[in-house]
Amino acid sequence: MRGRYYEAGRYSRILFRKKRRYGGTFGPETLVFKVMGKVFAIAGIDSHPLSMNLKCDPEDALAFRDIYPAIKPGYHMNKRHWNTVIIDGTIPDDFVLEMIDDSYDLVAGGLSKGAREKLLL
Repeated sequence: MRGRYYEAGRYSRILFRKKRRYGGTFGPETLVFKVMGKVFAIAGIDSHPLSMNLKCDPEDALAFRDIYPAIKPGYHMNKRHWNTVIIDGTIPDDFVLEMIDDSYDLVAGGLSKGAREKLLL
């Protein structure tokens, strides 16, 4: 019974990022995580294994796909900047958490100066 609920719980740090919001138009089976209105992660909560789309530096995105078969070009996303990460146990947890943090940081770093200042409050 642990299944996807356990998997989602392991990555719950995504829920606790400052100024994070979730919701979106992808349907009830998909969570969309945003920082100041900009998407940094999308998680398919009904998928098994759990999968999520994360923003990534384009060069890193390609390298990660070469290293881990469970990292694929972003599903329904710009494949240059987004990866779909399948949480099937083949990617170390610490690395998945690092990718979540990097995705947040990339999106937050691309915000306007005013939005970044609000983010620091």
